[in-house]
Amino acid sequence: MSDRFDVVIVGGAAMGASAAWHLACDLGFAGSVLVLEKDPSYARAATALSASSIRRQFSTAINVRVSGYGVALLRDAPARLGIDAAFREGGYLFLATEAGRAALAANHALQTEEGADVVWLDPPALAARFPWLALAGIAAGTWGRSGEGWFDGFGVMQAMRRASRAAGVTWRTAEVAAIETASGCASGVRLADGTRIATGTVIVTAGTAAPGLLRPFVDLPVRRRKRLIFFIRAPAALPGCPLLIDPTGVYLRPEGEGFICGTAPPPEQDPDVAEDDFDVTPDFFEERVWPVLAARIPSLQRLRVERAWAGHYDLNTADHNALVGPVPGVRGLLAACGFSGHGIQQAPAIGRGLAELAAFGRYVAIDLSPLALARLAEGRLVLERNVV
Repeated sequence: MSDRFDVVIVGGAAMGASAAWHLACDLGFAGSVLVLEKDPSYARAATALSASSIRRQFSTAINVRVSGYGVALLRDAPARLGIDAAFREGGYLFLATEAGRAALAANHALQTEEGADVVWLDPPALAARFPWLALAGIAAGTWGRSGEGWFDGFGVMQAMRRASRAAGVTWRTAEVAAIETASGCASGVRLADGTRIATGTVIVTAGTAAPGLLRPFVDLPVRRRKRLIFFIRAPAALPGCPLLIDPTGVYLRPEGEGFICGTAPPPEQDPDVAEDDFDVTPDFFEERVWPVLAARIPSLQRLRVERAWAGHYDLNTADHNALVGPVPGVRGLLAACGFSGHGIQQAPAIGRGLAELAAFGRYVAIDLSPLALARLAEGRLVLERNVV
């Protein structure tokens, strides 16, 4: 087995698989590519544990554009990936109180300017389209009529993985202990077993492990935070149910014959967590989720929780946006992390961008420079208000 590759990708979940697939299959990159993934079961990867949804309702133009690329790929998945991505364009529905109405309007203006199919709904229109909603305290809503919804994120990742392997990308089960450099350039990686692999380009897409690998070169404000997802059933149907975002931050969307739901804990109860902490927090659903759902959707007062699980966000505490691109001061070292819960939906575009940087040294399809790691030191924060 070769101990040198032109490109080494550290982390083989959605982001790494996307970068590998775009390099080998979309761009026809002629060099050798190695993907290193420490757990090919993906049992605790965010890709496997996420709600696998995609939206264009962001408050920043770059995120709207990134999701637009992802939507196009999901729609064309049968031709490009050879699978049905199970993309259900049910839309997101963001609700706002009077206090949040102006921000919702500003976001809506930005989204439509970027070409997103997002509809403004006043309370009468909300009541007509979603009669099962209780609208007390709601001043307006925005709904993604098309180009938003949920999909089989794990299946998309596996399809990219299979296609990249068929195109010649090498996949290896291994844990990277360190990134090596020489004369200010990436020179290789050292594995946990001591093996060294030489390369001229390292792409770090290791999720919550990325900040640790990059710490010798840059200190990133990215923290490991736990998020819970609950699968529920209820006797009443919710016709036309979208992915609902309540003003409190509680969300709900259809999943098979039931629904999945959850919310972020308040900041003062959202500590960094250990790598192996996947415990479901006791009473979280009863205290944080159920009261909101029961008030907003009265027919869910008789819901039943059937299962729950935890996953980890790589939360960018600076501005809640991804950190993507060259690592300052190290030529040939690229990274993508800090997705703050947006990783699965942004993987298509971010993987494409990383592949372009590795192959051409520049962005082609989408200019991802607003998300550059260098923006932190330069004070160019990209503040995202629509964090779910």
